[in-house]
Amino acid sequence: MRFAGRGELEGGRAAAVQRSAPRLYVLDGLRILAALMVVMFHYVSLRGGWGQDTSDIFPELKPLAQYGWLGVEVFFLISGFVICMSTWGRSLGDFVMSRVSRVYPAYWVAIGLTTLIVSLWPQVRQVHSYDDVLTNLTMLQTGFGVWDVDGVYWTLFVELKFYVLFAIVVATGVTYRKCVLFCALWTVVAMTSTQVDSKLLTMWAMPLYAPYFVAGIAFYLMYRYRPTALLWGIAGLSLLLAQHHLTKRVADNSTHDIAVWPARLIVLAAFVIMALIALGACNRIQWRWLSTAGALTYPLYLIHQYIGMTIIYALREKLPPYVLVAGLIVAMMGAAWLLHRLVERPMGSWLRKIMRSSMDEVRRHSPAGKATDAGRVADKVIPAPDAAPAVTPQRLRAYGPAEPDRVGAGRPDGT
Repeated sequence: MRFAGRGELEGGRAAAVQRSAPRLYVLDGLRILAALMVVMFHYVSLRGGWGQDTSDIFPELKPLAQYGWLGVEVFFLISGFVICMSTWGRSLGDFVMSRVSRVYPAYWVAIGLTTLIVSLWPQVRQVHSYDDVLTNLTMLQTGFGVWDVDGVYWTLFVELKFYVLFAIVVATGVTYRKCVLFCALWTVVAMTSTQVDSKLLTMWAMPLYAPYFVAGIAFYLMYRYRPTALLWGIAGLSLLLAQHHLTKRVADNSTHDIAVWPARLIVLAAFVIMALIALGACNRIQWRWLSTAGALTYPLYLIHQYIGMTIIYALREKLPPYVLVAGLIVAMMGAAWLLHRLVERPMGSWLRKIMRSSMDEVRRHSPAGKATDAGRVADKVIPAPDAAPAVTPQRLRAYGPAEPDRVGAGRPDGT
């Protein structure tokens, strides 16, 4: 099987193999599939705009859709893989620029659209406070206990915390050894957080979600280098921990008792797919349309829930339920495409340009730092002895830009 940038560890030093890796279009496909799972959960399983239990409206579809919130877990799994991949060989400043310019532009516009819709038609959801709306623009509202403009935004705070944690690795230079150490330490701290009464530790350790991010990192290390017993052990342990937390997650996302085993199978399937990707078994999937589909994931996530529920409320008496849901999904994907083309791409480019200028100013007025153990001088990354092969321009083109890997599920009451 073919591995990306695979190197032989000789005397603690990675020997670079000069070959580019194919773009992982399968990740785009998995991403949009996870997004649609969550959309179906919100539109079919929750009362939302229907105003009643949906078991009678979708008797055949709801038994499947009620597990659609697991798309969240799938996105966290993908995120660990992609963030680890996209930060290799980058400075901390580059990492911050890429994340800020990617997650904020569409988010700001989505907040405006959602606020406008629920203000004009407050039958399903209402704006609690316009001060809360302004706080939402920071994406830090969950940390301050502030209401989310859209119920799915809680997941963004989980992602942001992962970025902050992994930024510690990026700041010292991303290497194979440091990634493994990061996975081990996070797993231990996440376990500890369940046994101590500390809201602060639990907030940062994220025991319910840490196994997915950790497994994603391990799968990327397999993909970049080769599978080893250590990496399989990290991924296997993460799978067991993820399974352990599923009973709580199922209870949190349902209003009545439902079976846990379907959730276990879905999570197991996600891990198996990521393992196949790590082994290079999916490299031959080169369907370019998946890239476009994957690009719709983030804007679709941002706008689909409260706006969609409001539309369902307005049209539920005028259209058959299945027709309404199908048409609404198509319309939301069309709106997501417009948001991607008209906001994400141009505004993201503009924001990167501004941030790059600011970062250059910081570097210009900062004294040259001494070399660290990771081989970094100032803010320029120099591969350490155990670092992976350098990320070449060819490899970056093959991977393409990293996408945010998030979609949030609402709470059982439809929020």
